[in-house]
Formats: sequence, structure tokens, C-alpha cells
Amino acid sequence: MAPKKKQKKAAAPEAEILDPEVVLKEVRRCRALLATQKPVDMSTVDLSGMRVVDAMPADDVAYAIEALFVAAAESIMRGESFKFDVPSRSATNQRYVRELDRIVLKHNASERSFANVGQVRKTAIMTRVFSLVHEVVTKGIHVTKRDLFYTDVKLFKKQEESDAVLDDAACTIGCPRSCLNVVAADKGLVVGRVQFDEDGDPIDCTRMGVTGKAIPAYIDKISNIRSDAEFILLVEKDAAYNRLAEDRFYNQFPCILITGKGQPDVATRMFLSRLKAELKIPVLAFVDSDPYGLKILSVYMSGSKAMSYDANSLTTPDIKWLGLRPSDLDAYNLPDQCRLPMTPKDIEMGKQLLKEDFVLKNKQWVKELERMLHTKQKAEIQALSAFGFQFVTQVYLPRKLRQGDWI
Repeated sequence: MAPKKKQKKAAAPEAEILDPEVVLKEVRRCRALLATQKPVDMSTVDLSGMRVVDAMPADDVAYAIEALFVAAAESIMRGESFKFDVPSRSATNQRYVRELDRIVLKHNASERSFANVGQVRKTAIMTRVFSLVHEVVTKGIHVTKRDLFYTDVKLFKKQEESDAVLDDAACTIGCPRSCLNVVAADKGLVVGRVQFDEDGDPIDCTRMGVTGKAIPAYIDKISNIRSDAEFILLVEKDAAYNRLAEDRFYNQFPCILITGKGQPDVATRMFLSRLKAELKIPVLAFVDSDPYGLKILSVYMSGSKAMSYDANSLTTPDIKWLGLRPSDLDAYNLPDQCRLPMTPKDIEMGKQLLKEDFVLKNKQWVKELERMLHTKQKAEIQALSAFGFQFVTQVYLPRKLRQGDWI
């Protein structure tokens, strides 16, 4: 019997120079370049045939719903059924606008009629959702999507149905979903060098404990954002975020740590977008080296197809891909036992990403993805713990920052 092959012990790269002035030199250069960038001149962007929604005050949302109900009542009085013209949110009704680096919705719509047997239930759900939203906005209160679902469980049956119709309702009215005052439960977290007022209460994210503060669902109640951070570090998973937060990484290298705990919720995406717009500092992404890590990054940057109608307030263009990148696996000699074989589903997702405009516009991203598909290997951020539990905070990230190693 052949002797069992010994696995090589992970040889940790040498510790980095931790002088912030040295480590942050490239970050500050990136920040300076960001400050010189001019906002996109919207007059030069061709949005003909596109549906662009704008934030609306509660009174305007209520008036829009009332107008829809008046039209429905008039239709019934004429002896006809009532219907809603609902914008299509399908992939075929979307377009990537390169100048804005985001997905936008086209103008195609479909009829949702109460007289149509196949549409009667969905039309009833939409009518009920409009009624509930009208009550919420006129009272000036906020409710969760779960609250909305439990107002009529027998009609909605599944929360997925009321959630989907809620997006249809926002798109039909012509406003972001946040203007409907219906929010998702808190999911994202923030910690580090940022302070703001939340509904008048001062919040200091350096004094919110080890895990930081839950990103509030009511982003419209946040004001007076201030920070001395040099950059924002966007972390895909809460496990890596917790490591960075516990090590107080943001004190050594002034930054803001944010995580959406995987696929981000609307509040986290809106919060990140506001921070980038108001603070004008770089956003560096720390995600898994797999197609889904890059897919999550694309949602932050270019928007999700399900909510393409609200891409303006939900997207943060020009996020830099810091790591974990496919090239890092060899550059840092990640041991074989920490690398995972890509599944057929992973490979298919990777091939789909290579067709996406937001990837194709960045040749370095294409190169990294092609490398991943060639090696058929992936790795999670936690794989770096093979070199020690604090390797990420003491070696990997300081080196990446010092070298300006992002794309």
C-alpha cells in the first residue's frame, strides 16, 4: 500500500509594514482621483424609451394611488372591469447603460385586468397592496414587508407574492420602493469611522460594540453624515466582517466597514450609495473568489434585474474589486485543501458573467474570471485563515492596500 501523501503546511506570507502613512498612500491617490471625477452629464445620456423613477413625497404617492383608484371606479361605473398597466420587470425589458454603469428599465408594460381569469388574483393582490400603501403613507408611518403580508394572509398566501407586487406597485406609481414606506427587516451592518443622525439621534459607529450598528431600514431618516475615513471596505460575509470589526481594523486604517451578509438588502445598497455620494471616498470590495461573490458585487454596482426600475438610488458605480481574487490563490500560495472545486452550477454562472456588460467593460475582471474558469477552483474569504485567524487584518489587507492591488 502506497504511503499517504502528506499535505503541505500553509506557509504564511511575511507580515506587512503597518504604518498607516505607508499603507494608505495608494488609497489616498485613488481618493484624489475620485475627487476630480465629474458627475455624469445626464443630458448626454440617451434614456429615450427608458423608465426612470424619482423620489416622491408621501402626498404625491397617495395622490398617485388615488388617481389609479378613481380610474378603476370610473371603469366599473361604465360597466367595464378595471385594470392596471404594470411595467414589465423582465430581463427582456432591461438595458445596461454604460455611461451610468447600471441596469435601467425600458417602457414596455403589460395589462393586469380583473376581468381576466388568469390575472384576477394578482390584480386583487395589487389592489390590496395599493390600499395598504395608501394607508401607510397618509399616516406617515413605516411598516415591514412582513407586516404587509400578515394583513391579508389568505389573499397573499406567500410573502414572495406580496413582495413582488410591492415592487410592481412602486414601478407603476413611478417612485422608488422606499417611498412606499414599506421596508425589509434590518440585515446589513456598519462599523467604523462614520457618524450620522438617525431621526435626530446622533449615532457614532465607532461606539456601537464589536459588531457595529444595524443599517436602518429607514434610510430617509439618516442625515448629517460625517466621517474621517479614507475608504469604505465592503465585505461580502458577516464572518469576515466580524473578524475585521473585532480587530478594530478601522482604527488602524481609518475606514468604514459594511456588510450585507451575502446578497444585500435594499437598505444596505441605499446606505452604501449615499456614503459614496456624500463622502466621496473609494469603495473597496472584499468578496469570495467565486462567481457568486462577483454576482453580489454586481448587484451593489449595477443593480439587480428585479429592481432595475430603482437603480438610481440603489447602485454604487466604480467599486474596486480588492479581493479575494482568483489570482490571489497562487499569489498567496493558498494550500490545496483550502481551494474548492467549482460545481457545474458555478461554471455556468461564471460563463454567464462573462457575457455581462458590467464585466466586459473591465478587461482585468474578464481576465480574473477566465482564470477561475480555467483552473475550476474557487475559495472563500475564510480560506485565508489557513495562515492564521488574524492574517486578513495583519497581512492580507494591509499588503493589498499598500500595493494598490485592486481592479
